[in-house]
Amino acid sequence: MQYRNVLKEIGIPEEEIAARLQEIVHTFFYDEEEKVYHPVGDDMAYIEDTGNIDARTEGMSYGMMMCVQLDMKEEFDRLWKWAKTYMWMDSGENEGYFAWSCAPDGSKNADGPAPDGEEYFAMALFFASHRWGDGEGIYCYEKEAREILSACLHKGEKGRAGAPMWNRENHQILFVPGSPFTDPSYHLPHFYELFAKWANEEDREFWTKAAKASREYLAAACHVDTGMSAEYANFDGTPVYTEFEWGQHGYFYSDAYRTAANIGLDYSWNGIDEGQCAAALRLQHFLGVTRKENPYMTYRIDGEVIDQPALHPVGMLVTTAQGTLALSERLDGVELSETAKLAKEWVERFYKEPMRKGVRRYYDNCLYLFAFLALSGNYRIW
Repeated sequence: MQYRNVLKEIGIPEEEIAARLQEIVHTFFYDEEEKVYHPVGDDMAYIEDTGNIDARTEGMSYGMMMCVQLDMKEEFDRLWKWAKTYMWMDSGENEGYFAWSCAPDGSKNADGPAPDGEEYFAMALFFASHRWGDGEGIYCYEKEAREILSACLHKGEKGRAGAPMWNRENHQILFVPGSPFTDPSYHLPHFYELFAKWANEEDREFWTKAAKASREYLAAACHVDTGMSAEYANFDGTPVYTEFEWGQHGYFYSDAYRTAANIGLDYSWNGIDEGQCAAALRLQHFLGVTRKENPYMTYRIDGEVIDQPALHPVGMLVTTAQGTLALSERLDGVELSETAKLAKEWVERFYKEPMRKGVRRYYDNCLYLFAFLALSGNYRIW
């Protein structure tokens, strides 16, 4: 399979791209001032959410995916052992899932899971199995991945406690197990295509249907004019405007930035468009043309501005740039369409943007590293 190198398409030399990637990896994992990766003892490590001073399944599973893409097996195994030691729940209603937040000392801050962590854990483990081979115990990666996905689909069945992470009828991932709504940025059809090949055989048909359902859902959930999705949305794609105790999540805000990035990566891997690809390009136009002077704000998905700056402006920028992968037109052509010209501007803007510093750097720099891997052709199927 050929992986598109969009950075090379806009004229950046391959050796410069490789050097920049190594610099980003060093900053994320090893720089004493900026790293979010923290080794623990001889064989464990965690990724810190620097804004909340905790470790989350989001960051731990992201870190594992980064490591398998970068051939960093030691770091991968350290993260996985920390997650399995402290986050995994072996009893109770959420047995088989991972507590979504733990303190740096490993104590659980919550006893509930966040489904995006489970799907990234499973995908990273499958890739690790294929890239490095399976070991023993928790390092039998494929077995661990299959068990995670089986729990995600079958909890609540045959006397098993708890609730599944996917709606078995409409094939959509849930915000949390048992919830009556979803999170558009959790929808990863490119992962589900692979789960349909590698998960337990009895579940493969479900994952095939989930991939199609998620693409169709993303086309519905992203606004017809702006391309924006909400952080939380109903199964028909409309925003959930309930005021939760932890805030309002019916807006285009932090979680939602990932939707365009996911659309781009899915199309680059699979080339399947159920109407979702246009959303990533509409978003580039809305933020890059309509809102060019001040794009990094909070919005209703129709583009109405909420008087609140984006908490993660770098994250918004880099994921919007990654949406370029949803465009089939290459950026090294002689005569580019207006859509391609704008996409090229976003990629150039991304390449010029430094990694974020300060207390909020964790989420932005996770998305930054993923975007660099994807746009340089280094985010691959293993």
